[in-house]
Amino acid sequence: MNKDEFPPLAVALCNASGWDDFTRTLMLAGKQLSVLPACYLTDDNHIDGCESAVWLARVTEGGESTIMAYSPSKIIRGVLAVLLEKANQLPEDARRDFDFSVYLTACQLSRYLSESRGNGIKHVVNALSTM
Repeated sequence: MNKDEFPPLAVALCNASGWDDFTRTLMLAGKQLSVLPACYLTDDNHIDGCESAVWLARVTEGGESTIMAYSPSKIIRGVLAVLLEKANQLPEDARRDFDFSVYLTACQLSRYLSESRGNGIKHVVNALSTM
């Protein structure tokens, strides 16, 4: 995977050195996650299998369609911000074929996430691939 094509949040994670820097960078990324309107926090948009609650929805405003997400967990919000930054750059057919698992590894996310968080993120990635 060519890291020259990574969006800014992913580049920041790739450049993080050590757990503390990585965690700080990830939590700052979460602050950049667009706010998912409360009307999308429904059972239909809830992602099952995550340790922390996660909602993922396609939001269309003004003819523009964007995938948005929310989690009360600061760490997971950061992961979601990194995933959605890439997912929203890709056309729908490319997003379906994109290997988010390789992307997470390249961004160091797989390395620093606990097993239970990593398993939950797999459910998010599966949902992203079908949106």
